[in-house]
Amino acid sequence: MRFLDRVVIVTGGARGIGAGCSKVFAEEGGVVAILDRDLSAAQEMASKLGTNHLACACDVAVESQIENALQAVIERFGRIDCLINNAGIHPPDTPLVKMAPVDALRVIQVNFMSTYSMCYHALEHLKKTRGTIINVSSMTAVLGQRNSTAYAASKGAQLSFTKSLALECAEFGVRVNAILPSNVDTPLMREWASSLADPQAALERIAALQPIGRMASPEEMGRVCLFLATEDSSFITGQGLQVDGGASLDY
Repeated sequence: MRFLDRVVIVTGGARGIGAGCSKVFAEEGGVVAILDRDLSAAQEMASKLGTNHLACACDVAVESQIENALQAVIERFGRIDCLINNAGIHPPDTPLVKMAPVDALRVIQVNFMSTYSMCYHALEHLKKTRGTIINVSSMTAVLGQRNSTAYAASKGAQLSFTKSLALECAEFGVRVNAILPSNVDTPLMREWASSLADPQAALERIAALQPIGRMASPEEMGRVCLFLATEDSSFITGQGLQVDGGASLDY
């Protein structure tokens, strides 16, 4: 019960890494607010977790929906102890010359500006609880990814933002960190693979990139986020933790 009676917000919390976080935090006694643009999926997840959890419809690319969702969390629970900025998109395998700037801007809006906006609106509440912020970035933030320039750039922005915000928040006891997953077996991963010529071969090749021979599960990412949200990591802030199964060692 390492998160007993504390409130965590998980954006994109109904599936993928977000669902893994929602499950892990609920198992550890936390109260979970699941923000997702798919309200029915969020409600289904909240119901599976047990009682007293909250599902909110929220497209993180829309500022007003972020404000409304955070207001609903405060009205229901009166506090925020942890914010996990997980919601994101990964476009199909696309070279830069075939991705118009307006399409790249959409990626940056969803993957990075939503993180900025969530922190902007939640920070005063997190100061009251001396809470934590965890941004779900990607190892592409530091390694890059072929035909994914907009995605890698958005994740790199998340990482730089994490470090800068950690400096601003340290005096208030709010810790800010990021995780940089390699390959996680999520619906988003499978959607990306489906854009390639041979999706199954691509998934097998991706699994082999990790020296331990497989992709991660969403729950494994959730357990790392739990570590960063609790006193177990009390001396860690401003870090991008590469949770990659060793992939970056021989990428």
